[in-house]
Amino acid sequence: MTYHLFDGAGVALVTPFKPNNTVDFNALEALVDYQISKGIDYIVALGTTAETPTLSDSEKDEVVSCIKSKVAGRVPIMLGLGGNNLNAVLTKINSTDFTGIDGLLSVTPFYNKPQQAGLVEYYKQVADAIPVPVVLYNVPSRTGVNLSASSTVELANHSNIIAVKEASGDMVQMSEVVSSTQSDFSLISGDDGITLPILSIGGSGVISVIANAFPYEMAQLVKLTKEQKLDEAREMHLRLTRMFGLIFKEGSPAGIKALLNIMGMSTTSVRLPLVEASKALIREIEVELRDID
Repeated sequence: MTYHLFDGAGVALVTPFKPNNTVDFNALEALVDYQISKGIDYIVALGTTAETPTLSDSEKDEVVSCIKSKVAGRVPIMLGLGGNNLNAVLTKINSTDFTGIDGLLSVTPFYNKPQQAGLVEYYKQVADAIPVPVVLYNVPSRTGVNLSASSTVELANHSNIIAVKEASGDMVQMSEVVSSTQSDFSLISGDDGITLPILSIGGSGVISVIANAFPYEMAQLVKLTKEQKLDEAREMHLRLTRMFGLIFKEGSPAGIKALLNIMGMSTTSVRLPLVEASKALIREIEVELRDID
């Protein structure tokens, strides 16, 4: 596949909160520095992992401004922006300053359960309206709709759509996308636990949740696989396998924030309707972290 800015390992960055549930910008800056120092290839701002649906518009603006300022051009930034109201999405695009933003991650319209023709037209209008490249995001377990392989292949022909983040878990569907698209279109893993298999069929990398805590390891997993150092890549994958499951056991980002708290990088605070990880899960994560270290 042709290289573009979003090859390799990206991190779906959390939004750290203080115990009073306000945004902890000092922790956010430290987390950005940690990611870059450990070799993450790019940062995804305002994805689902960032608890974006619970952030006010002003908080979203402040979070993006903080990330852009701290990144300072060191790695590319992908911005999450989507919804089930096309006009609202287009209005938001038109009012957004994309200076310092290198791409858009746009989730399939949720809840409405549109037909494939509606999904294709929706994405074409988004891609036509925006000044940065678009990465499609297919996560049917959250949105209630699957972006089919044929729809993805059709959208791959749009000059401003460069990749799909695939979190359907359907390896046959993903294989069809890889086999039916040109080298300038990329398949990005949206599921930490199957990143290695996705890379093996031609995936270009991952947008990772666990990379908040393990950016070096996820970047190495992608790099080693691409270098055909498969024994080493497999070892890295197996080293993290149990933690992949634990951080999603009680939902995301409760699990990853619990891990980050143990590592001294964030509180466990999340915003309702999410709740913090249970004490039992925190104990499991602590034990597993000792085994990984």
